[in-house]
Amino acid sequence: MLRKARAADLFDQPGCATNRAKSEERRKQGCSRQLLPGAAAGGCAFDGAKIALQPVADVAHLVHGPIACEGNSWDNRHAASSGPTLYRTGFTTDINEFDVIYGGERRLFSSVREIIEKYDPPAVFVYQTCVTALIGDDIDAVCKQASEKFSRPVIPVHAPGFSGSKNFGNKLGGEALLNYVIGTHEPAYTTPTDINVIGEYNLSGELWQVKPLFDALGIRFLSCITGDGRYSDITSAHRARANMVVCSKSMVHVATKMQQRYGIPYFECSFYGIGDMSNALRQIASLLVQRGASEELLARTERLIQAEERRAWERIASYRERLEGKRALLITGG
Repeated sequence: MLRKARAADLFDQPGCATNRAKSEERRKQGCSRQLLPGAAAGGCAFDGAKIALQPVADVAHLVHGPIACEGNSWDNRHAASSGPTLYRTGFTTDINEFDVIYGGERRLFSSVREIIEKYDPPAVFVYQTCVTALIGDDIDAVCKQASEKFSRPVIPVHAPGFSGSKNFGNKLGGEALLNYVIGTHEPAYTTPTDINVIGEYNLSGELWQVKPLFDALGIRFLSCITGDGRYSDITSAHRARANMVVCSKSMVHVATKMQQRYGIPYFECSFYGIGDMSNALRQIASLLVQRGASEELLARTERLIQAEERRAWERIASYRERLEGKRALLITGG
């Protein structure tokens, strides 16, 4: 019953027209059918949570479960980092039959201690899996004890595979950020043009393709959740002036909750296509001006869009002769 209530809360999207059109009863059921154990084809909740959070590059991601869980999900999407590479090290408690009988909490605490002593990360994310959830390991208690013992955040991520689909796991990963990370630290400084990019995972460095445009406008990424992410940046994400949601299917609930808790407005956008990119720049500039940024930002944005669209169309011209009149289907992932 608790899981159903939790799922309904995560799938409750007041800004979604489809969601608003549902009856109250259907809205409580969420936006996707929850899977039964053994039916998580195409990815389970653990897999979804891990791939959503693993792009946070400077933390240790510890999987509390059999080694196969970590092997199945490790780096299955190449999220690039501009600095730390700790996120690409696979950590697992590798529980065995003895742990299943007597519990794996002692092994979990020992694993956290070993990671902190060897790698000194700013935080450790601990992922619950099916087996450790079924045997009743209290990862909340272990994480709390380890946080107090080692004087750094040790964060539980409750996303055992049987709890639902891969997309549900994305949302559970975002919930862990909302409950334990976002809002726990103040930034060194803020600007009127600070934004968060949510649901962008920097797969093969795609975030870096668009960041120069925002730099040219003087718009600062206070944090990216989670591509090329840094733990300390995400802790201060609550001080952004606006949120830009790139993959709404996986992380729009993070933006919704941040609007409710911190009053940060958000909008959904896409970076795929010339028109979408231009619209995204216009929308974020307009939103920032509404939030106190200088109106000159709107003029700068239009000048940049004109220059970049002209450059893009010039580069595309050489392909037009071969592609004129043909159609293509782009599956971009979002």
